[in-house]
Amino acid sequence: MTDVIVVGGGPTGMMLAGELALAGVDVTVGERRTTSELAGSRAGGFHSRTIEILDQRGIAERFLAEGQTAQTARFGTSVVDISDFPTRHPYGLALWQSRIEPILADWIEQLGVRVERGREVTGFVQDGGGVDVAFRDGGTKRASWLIGADGGRSVIRKAAGIEFPGWEATRSNLIAEVEVTQEPPPGFRQDESGIHAFHLMPDGRTYRVVTTERQLGPATEPTMTDLSNALASVYGTDFGVHNPTWLSRFTDATRQAAAYRNGRVLLAGDAAHIHYPAGGQGIGLGIQDAVNLGWKLAQVLKGVSPPSLLDTYQAERHPAGARALRLSMAQTALQRGDPRTAALNDILGDLLLTAPARTQIGALIHGLDVAYDLGGGHPLLGRRMPDLDIVTSAGSTRVYALLYEARPVLIDFAGPRRIDASSWADRVRAVDAEFRGVWELPVLGEVAPPTAVLVRPDGHVAWVEDGAEEPLGDALRNWFGPGTRPARSAPGGG
Repeated sequence: MTDVIVVGGGPTGMMLAGELALAGVDVTVGERRTTSELAGSRAGGFHSRTIEILDQRGIAERFLAEGQTAQTARFGTSVVDISDFPTRHPYGLALWQSRIEPILADWIEQLGVRVERGREVTGFVQDGGGVDVAFRDGGTKRASWLIGADGGRSVIRKAAGIEFPGWEATRSNLIAEVEVTQEPPPGFRQDESGIHAFHLMPDGRTYRVVTTERQLGPATEPTMTDLSNALASVYGTDFGVHNPTWLSRFTDATRQAAAYRNGRVLLAGDAAHIHYPAGGQGIGLGIQDAVNLGWKLAQVLKGVSPPSLLDTYQAERHPAGARALRLSMAQTALQRGDPRTAALNDILGDLLLTAPARTQIGALIHGLDVAYDLGGGHPLLGRRMPDLDIVTSAGSTRVYALLYEARPVLIDFAGPRRIDASSWADRVRAVDAEFRGVWELPVLGEVAPPTAVLVRPDGHVAWVEDGAEEPLGDALRNWFGPGTRPARSAPGGG
């Protein structure tokens, strides 16, 4: 028996497995693919907040070294520049999923995560003590908890009986990596059906092609004839496409799981939400799910926190997912090339030249404005903690470096040994620090400097001294379980 089985070895599943392993949980990843190789390059990168999350685990440089940073965010036909945003990573990263996955795989291997390939899950049975998972090869395996990170057609979600409401597809795209006999035109084309583009891959021979079909395609695997016909309807020729290494169809169907949990079964990533890939939200949304869920599930497994802590996963990530889905739907509408949509894009382009609009949309696309509802008080509550350059007794460091082990950290900026949280010393790292700069948040701008903050393992602020409605002891107990005795702040502290 293992603590957790994660079904799905994509970015979400691997990130979640890594989070659990950092917390000392025995976790196994079950993946139906027999090898780690992807057919095709797949998704093309991720946004600022995802890079920050990877930075919180000390692995961002592994991705930055292989990708290319750029102002990748688009809204309609406008590029949304966030180069002046208050983040250490004010850009997106262009990096194919075929390279993202091996980097994550190396990381979780270093953490001792078991990955069982060629294991296709067919169903499960859960009881009060665990989950029995059935595989197509006839084998079964028991775990205390099961996580479905197995994509939009999730077997786990369906077997759990979780509804998947949303909007049906209205358009479909073909995406492929092929060779050609006739050089296609550079750049992309936009018409009344949608977007069409060719991109020459690094090998100098293969082209990545995306084209929008004139009619909604069937829910079947596409053929090269489908691709040839779609290209010919746009360009008047199919450019002699041949020798495909990858060919797939995707649509603008948009759905979100009604619940992210059923008993001992949880969902994350595309298993919990699907959407059109416009805006590039997919990988980042799943990774944010993973870092929100991982530490919470680990605490429940260890008996530190009650299972009700997992209710906050649904409460926090479901609204965040819904916002991302609405963004994707808006992006989809703006991709049509008809005169009315072109007029709307022109007006939006002018609007995005203004600082407030650019800031609002840029933060939304990059995930920098996510704010979980943790009550009233200081604007930091529920938001990402800025990666400040601080000075501690051990020397200069960054806030995100304090999160490498995926443990919560209590940072006191107002003086040494002021706050006593020793009852949580086995779970919460306490640090006295100095910071003399300006506290600035995306969208909100400059905020009042807090004297102390409690930062969760996912990098979101759970408590601010003199700025939270609940005392420190309550916050520590609610998020990280009971201590051996009450926490004590300095006189006048929260």
